[in-house]
Amino acid sequence: MKLTTQSQRAVMAMLALALHNDRKVLRLSNLAKEQGISLSYMEQLFYSLRHAGLVEGIRGPGGGYRLGRPAGRISIADIVRAIETHGDTEDRDAAACSNQANIDAMLVGLDERVAEFLEGITLESLTYKHKKQETAYRPGTTASLIARMFPARGGLMPQPAGA
Repeated sequence: MKLTTQSQRAVMAMLALALHNDRKVLRLSNLAKEQGISLSYMEQLFYSLRHAGLVEGIRGPGGGYRLGRPAGRISIADIVRAIETHGDTEDRDAAACSNQANIDAMLVGLDERVAEFLEGITLESLTYKHKKQETAYRPGTTASLIARMFPARGGLMPQPAGA
């Protein structure tokens, strides 16, 4: 499993989509600007992500992209595979013809371990801490918050005559 700049950019873009999941869609031009890369480069990444079913495009005014399935069902390995396997057959054929069978076997084992590790990391697990936590309403807390914002000042209240 290759981990290239392309796959790193794709993971970052998918994380941004997962974080903005409360909106219906995210425009690719905004995403490219947010990530600091060109729109054409982002379009290339999303071509592969869309064909892997990881994102879906929404056409028309107000259109853009959103996650193709829930963030908890998209692993980092899915994203890397979508980016790195697209048009990658020549490299695999060259590696298969290599005379270094022991090194190739070792690299295959390492590749499998990396894939297993990345398979266990989902977009949801990476974005969980960054999502806004909903606070439950508790009766009486609003009044106490307002009271703390505007504490009673000494000297403004009339003092009893005997004090």
